[in-house]
Amino acid sequence: MAGMNTNWQRQALCKGVRSSLFFPPTTSEKKDEKERRESRAKAICGRCRVIAPCQEYALTLKEPYGIWGGMNESERNLTLARAAAS
Repeated sequence: MAGMNTNWQRQALCKGVRSSLFFPPTTSEKKDEKERRESRAKAICGRCRVIAPCQEYALTLKEPYGIWGGMNESERNLTLARAAAS
């Protein structure tokens, strides 16, 4: 998105971590595997000092995949739906 500040990305704890932890595989993923992967990714987000701008970025862009700001796709969609309803 033009004009959106992304300087926070340089300070993100996930920088340098393999992306497969934050994004689903291109093949199928079992429910328990997804839960473990997402839990590990969210643990990193939970310790990250730029979690708020990361979350805002993903919500603003309606990011369709991955863990951003400690939220998965379903959680972001629910947050956006609640915001639209209020």
